[in-house]
Amino acid sequence: MREPEPAVKGKTKPGSIGEPKAATLNKPEPAVTVLIPAFNEDTVIARTVAAARALSGVTRVIVVDDGSTDKTAEAAAAAGAEVIKAGTNRGKGYALKLGVQTAQEGAAQGEATQEGFLLILDADLGETAGEGEKILAPVLAGKADLCIGRFPAPRKKAGCGLVRNLAAVGISLLTGLKVTAPLSGQRALSPKALAALGNRFAPGFGVETGMIIDLARKKLVIKEVPVEMTHRETGWDLKSCLHRARQFWDVLQALAGRRV
Repeated sequence: MREPEPAVKGKTKPGSIGEPKAATLNKPEPAVTVLIPAFNEDTVIARTVAAARALSGVTRVIVVDDGSTDKTAEAAAAAGAEVIKAGTNRGKGYALKLGVQTAQEGAAQGEATQEGFLLILDADLGETAGEGEKILAPVLAGKADLCIGRFPAPRKKAGCGLVRNLAAVGISLLTGLKVTAPLSGQRALSPKALAALGNRFAPGFGVETGMIIDLARKKLVIKEVPVEMTHRETGWDLKSCLHRARQFWDVLQALAGRRV
């Protein structure tokens, strides 16, 4: 494990995971980096990492420990992940930005013969992270630049869908794109999508909404696929309500920052 270097602003480095490569006689083999942002998930992260490592084409699994106070970092490392510690808890958007930087650095240091794809997964998926292959398939086949995994209907009613509706309506108004799972953190990105994003990641829980808007505006192909994934469902306790309130604010900020 290592502490991260300060975020680097500017263009993606040559040879990075996000830079389209020049055409060659032999098409490079696709290499998938799995990126997992995690906060206090020591009871499940090892199973998520194991399932991610077993996916076809995966060459690297990076867990960004976003200021956990439990043993998340140790459990992820023991399961075979490369762990980056963010220090203090700075939110999902920062964790993803830091993870992409790390993936780019690794690619620049010797993965030029491989074409880099990114699969982002939540830390609490456990064994169902294996469903990530369904999200990857359209991107690896060149049929999508961003593919989003759509969960089954929740087993219990949690919330009224206010945050999801805010994100979906906002995305539609700003881009014309209709998305049914705008908040899903399960998504695969092509090298073209990574290059288009650059270093722009909306803070906190607004990162997924911001990503869709930014890529849709660049006319990239965005798809959704159903997946049989499970994760921790929220309820109506105080912690869950505070979580949804933070989500709402972060999504609202991501939309407001993209009105132009």
